Parts: sequence; C-alpha cells; structure tokens
Amino acid sequence: MSFISKGKGKEPSMTPAASMTPGASATPGPAAAISDALTAEERVYQETIQQLQKTYAKKIKPLEQAYCFEGFHSAPLTAQDIGSKPMVLLLGQYSTGKTTFVEYLLGESYPGAHVGIEPTTDRFVAIMNGPEPKVIPGHAAAVSGDLPFSGLTKFGTKFLSRFQVAQLNNPLLSNLTLIDTPGILSGSKQIQRGYDFTSVINWFADRSDLILLLFDSYKLDISDEFKGAIQSLRGHEDKVRIVLNKCNQVNQQQLMRVYGAMMWSLGKVIPTPEVNRVYLGSFWPRYKTPVGTVYDDNAELIASEQRDLLRDLRSIPKNAALRRVNEI
Repeated sequence: MSFISKGKGKEPSMTPAASMTPGASATPGPAAAISDALTAEERVYQETIQQLQKTYAKKIKPLEQAYCFEGFHSAPLTAQDIGSKPMVLLLGQYSTGKTTFVEYLLGESYPGAHVGIEPTTDRFVAIMNGPEPKVIPGHAAAVSGDLPFSGLTKFGTKFLSRFQVAQLNNPLLSNLTLIDTPGILSGSKQIQRGYDFTSVINWFADRSDLILLLFDSYKLDISDEFKGAIQSLRGHEDKVRIVLNKCNQVNQQQLMRVYGAMMWSLGKVIPTPEVNRVYLGSFWPRYKTPVGTVYDDNAELIASEQRDLLRDLRSIPKNAALRRVNEI
C-alpha cells in the first residue's frame, strides 16, 4: 500500500490521520495505515503479555522476593511494566524535527507540543492513548498505578518536573507509545539540567522497542552530550535506527555528501562493525508547509525511504512480544 503521494514541485506529503469511511478514495495517513496493519500483531502481543504476567507473578516474582533480587539488581516488575504498549524513543539534537516527526505520524499535534527553530521541547513527553486530550504532570504519572513510569521516581523531583504524559485519542497510540525528548544541546548548557540526562535516556532505552536517532541535514555535528546519550545505548544496538531528516532541503549532490559526512561522524561514536540502518526523509505533517527551499530531485528516494520506515514501525508489536519473552 502506498502511504505517500508525490506532489508536483513539492515534498511528498502524507494525509493526516483520520478515520476513513467505507469506499473513501483518499489515502489513509500514517497513523491509520500503521494501526490497520498492526491489528493482527496486536492480538498476538496481548495474548503473549497476558501469559507473561501470569507466569511472572506465579513463578518468578516469589523467587526474586525470597532472594532479595531488588537489593542488587532491580525492583520486581509490575503488571503495568510487563503489559505496557510498545515504546518508540526519539533522540536528537535540538531543531532536528523530533516533535514534528511525532506530529507527522499522528496526523495532528499532541497536547503541550512546541515546535520552533530554537530549543523548544524542554522535557521528556510520553505520548499515549487516552479518551481525551490532556496532560498529566510527571509527579502524578510516576505514582499512577495505570502508567508504567513508577521507576522514574529514582531520578528525583527535578527530573519529574521535566517529565509529563500527553494523552490523545489517536489510532496509532492504541498500539504504540511515543517518547519525545528534549533537544540535546552543545557546549556547557547541559550541566544546568539538574538531573542525570544520560541515565534517564538509558532507562527509557531499556524499555523501548525502537530507538530513532534524528539528524538534521544541516546539523551533523555530534555534541558531547549527544555522544554520551548514544553511548548509553550500548547493548541496544538492535533497536537503533537513524533518520536523516529534512533531506528535501538539499539537492541530490549535497545529499550524497551529507550522508557520507553523517556516517563518518557516527563511525567515531558507535564502535560496531555493522552499518546502522539509515532512513532518509523529510517528515512534515500535511497541515504544515516545509521551511526553506524544497528540492524535487530527491522526491522518489525520500518517498521510498519513508515507506521503509513505516514498514519498520509496523513490525514493532511482534518484536516487542519476543523481547519481553526473552527478558522474562
């Protein structure tokens, strides 16, 4: 199924998420398309999770408590920890398009979203499904028995004041939880955060099923804080995907050079012999106009790469079920 329609003289655009009526000829947006494809996988995922919760509560948790497993490794898991929806973590330096990418997937803006050229997202935001749009502060989310964020209390009140849950009734969020993160800064600004940023990233990476590293085609430098965040993902290399965003703002020759420069920079930060999967794209919601010059010579390539990324997102529930079985 084609999710992307190529416009004349413009970047390929996506139809925003909407519930399609029978016989409608419009192409479904990313949220609706991914949600439809996930239906069968979601059933398998839910059945697997229910059996895991029973097995853990009956066989494993009593053993952990008897041998004080919490004292030297981690606290016992809750039913919410095991049964939480698959999670996608977005990482990147400021103004690389993380929040806009979330809006592109959802087809709409989420509560509390801020987009701008300057660093705008100043907190971790978990975008989850809910009956109505609302924002839950971090302190309330961490103590809620219905949300899988109780483990975040160990990072203290300064972090919880920079964390929130945004709920939205969206078809994509019935299958996935998206984690939008603050733009990673350069220089000495990162010391003012007031909490251990790298440890928080590692906590979310442990629980994520897919980690997207976003790069801007005009900002390829990797700051010290971004390098530390990437290195904290060690052990989760199989989850990491790299997205080179805003590719429609450079021409074909420039894109070739930008891609090579990004791979060279990553090679010094990620010490693995394997080549990381890189997606090229320009992720703009249909209701927003791309900023800057738009080149048409990469349109076919960008359309193909964006389809590949959506295909990767559809495989998350199946992979999430396997990962949870392996962890237990």
